[in-house]
Amino acid sequence: MTRNHISMPKNKLWIAAIKPPMYSVAIMPIWVGSGVAFAETKIFNGVIFAVFMTAAILILAWENISNDVFDSETGIDKNKHHSLVNLSGNKQLMFWLGNLCLGSGLLGIIVIALLQKDPTVIGIILLCCGLGYMYQGPPFRLGYQGLGEILCFVAFGPLGMAAAYYSQTQTWSITNLAASVIVGIVTSLVLFCSHFHQIKDDIAAGKRSPIVRLGTQKSAQVLVWFTASIYPLSLLLVGLGVFPIWTLLSWVSLPFAFKLCRHVLENHDLPDKVSNCKFIAVTVHFWSCLLFGTGFMLG
Repeated sequence: MTRNHISMPKNKLWIAAIKPPMYSVAIMPIWVGSGVAFAETKIFNGVIFAVFMTAAILILAWENISNDVFDSETGIDKNKHHSLVNLSGNKQLMFWLGNLCLGSGLLGIIVIALLQKDPTVIGIILLCCGLGYMYQGPPFRLGYQGLGEILCFVAFGPLGMAAAYYSQTQTWSITNLAASVIVGIVTSLVLFCSHFHQIKDDIAAGKRSPIVRLGTQKSAQVLVWFTASIYPLSLLLVGLGVFPIWTLLSWVSLPFAFKLCRHVLENHDLPDKVSNCKFIAVTVHFWSCLLFGTGFMLG
């Protein structure tokens, strides 16, 4: 826990615990997947899109709340003042609030399946939820083995995008799969960046996050390579005719990507200074994915 968090007033700690900017992580796979669907089929169902967006936000809320609940059981959050469990002092309440969000989100997915008369989207989203549980939930706790970024990539990349595309078209798409790689990478960067400032707590709790395994300096270098990869990859796929040229609008996010990489390279071993890098990563994620999806809509 950084000194900045300790000195925060309680209302700001609650905002830090709820993490409003992070919910773009739930929205963007649906935006981009629906954009690909529109580019390929000229189909866009606004009702299904809105229901899916709402459901995704609720399911991510469950993920965030349940992660705080599960982390409270391992002791890794004992110094985390912006943990929902620590702020509320009621782990059971948070557990059931998380489950309420999950149930409400899944209800929205069921509505989509009923509108389509097709249960496929339910199956995909249940698989995503299963990966989300395995990230922190017992007995798996795969995030403690350093596998969180892989789970994140699969859930918010190929699976999340497949569900979004299918919810609009009830078909599959190779172009959507290719786009999901870019969305999956940039989403995983957000999770990767969240580990830098808490390496001491992770080590103490036995959590083998990628930052613990690699060290902060090598992790900062890995971050640069993965952040940089999304831009030439999108250019290559435009050159091959897989993506429309308008998807290069996502390159407008490059200044934020440079800012993220420079900030982490300079401060990787300074928890107080590097702690905000996940929010810079969210900015990269938001603008790159928003403009990427817009490129498909225009293309």
